[in-house]
Amino acid sequence: MAAPYAAMVIDARSGEVLHSRNADTRLHPASLTKMMTLYIAFEAIEHGEISLDTVVTISKKAAAEPPSKLGMQPGQKIKLRYLIRAAAVKSANDAATAIGEAIEGSEAAFARRMNRTAKSLGMSRSTFKNANGLTEDGHLSTARDMTTLGRHLFYDYPDYYNLFSRVTADVGGKTVASSNRRFLTSYKGADGIKTGYTRAAGFNLVASAEHGSERIIATVFGGRSSAARNATVAELLDMGFSRAPTKVATRVPQRPAYVGPGSTPAAPTQLASATLNTSPHPRPRPVAEPPAELLLAMQDGIESALQTAIAEPVAPQPPAIDTQPRPRPEGLTLASLEPEPDSGQEIVTRVSTSGGRLWGINVGRYGSRYQAERVLLQTALVEIGTLDDALRKVSQSSKGYEANFVGMTQEDADLACRRLTARGSECSTFGPSS
Repeated sequence: MAAPYAAMVIDARSGEVLHSRNADTRLHPASLTKMMTLYIAFEAIEHGEISLDTVVTISKKAAAEPPSKLGMQPGQKIKLRYLIRAAAVKSANDAATAIGEAIEGSEAAFARRMNRTAKSLGMSRSTFKNANGLTEDGHLSTARDMTTLGRHLFYDYPDYYNLFSRVTADVGGKTVASSNRRFLTSYKGADGIKTGYTRAAGFNLVASAEHGSERIIATVFGGRSSAARNATVAELLDMGFSRAPTKVATRVPQRPAYVGPGSTPAAPTQLASATLNTSPHPRPRPVAEPPAELLLAMQDGIESALQTAIAEPVAPQPPAIDTQPRPRPEGLTLASLEPEPDSGQEIVTRVSTSGGRLWGINVGRYGSRYQAERVLLQTALVEIGTLDDALRKVSQSSKGYEANFVGMTQEDADLACRRLTARGSECSTFGPSS
């Protein structure tokens, strides 16, 4: 039985719909899904979550994905840039899964981000369950939604868009051919975007082409063969160019709100008093008074704040001890236990409401407490999205002063380290058994 047919043609400059047929019918998108995977990868790189040179370790799940694939082995290491090329050009399923796992820790978490991103883009009839587009119950999209996504890829990430016009690509010592090469080389002005095929979906294609100042995007779901699909898309593009005005004002689509780490409200399972109101925009800063050193750093710069501290030295003296008992606010717990004998002094600079968060990250060992505290403050300001709820702690030992963030979940600790490592910073995680 042939897959259902759907099509959409738009003037990419204005977004005007020039032709549609079953454009809002929810169908299997197949590897058109990778357009969303790559959109999120470009977004994650732009926001410092990960870098093109981040080395990704291939999981058993990614390695086990069926073709099309690169054929990577579990435990193999490869740079993100090569995974992106493989997903965009060859449409490699193992590469797409590895991208999702590298950014969000698991494909399931990545699928949730795909759905948040789809909603923010206005793709109201799309639901994603995986990063590569292999057939799965409920993994559906429409010709209209995929056309919208194609237009956003062109306008939102022009520096990466050239990937979709490549007929071959180097993926780390190996050259792969484009799954879209026949259309790219046969239709004048074609420069993308993505093919897709599964038995349930049929032959799909989102194509973009430019003639002079005009750009048309055409989408087809449910082609009977790759040749028939390409011929249909060529006819639709010709129709689009014939109907589009020569001159039209370009209306660049509005980029969606960032929905990556640190951009969404607190989980509904947290205490109501700690949950912010739902908002499509990045959440506002807490109204509680920030620590004094953070205010000073924000106002005058970190270096200025440190110079002020140096210019006003205080004679060494034992730590002051408050002998008056104070009631602890209900629901609050201190972030660390009392130091063990001979383990050295520990300083916790904030109080945590995180309860059972027992993981943390280490950002280096330093020769003085001053150096460790400076690095903690700088890191907190740079990586505020993932470290905003963590506690800064300096632990002294015979080897120096350890700069730690504690009071984190394992997922938050892993994500923070990935992001810091992508920036070239030293970072390692530790947990209850460390």
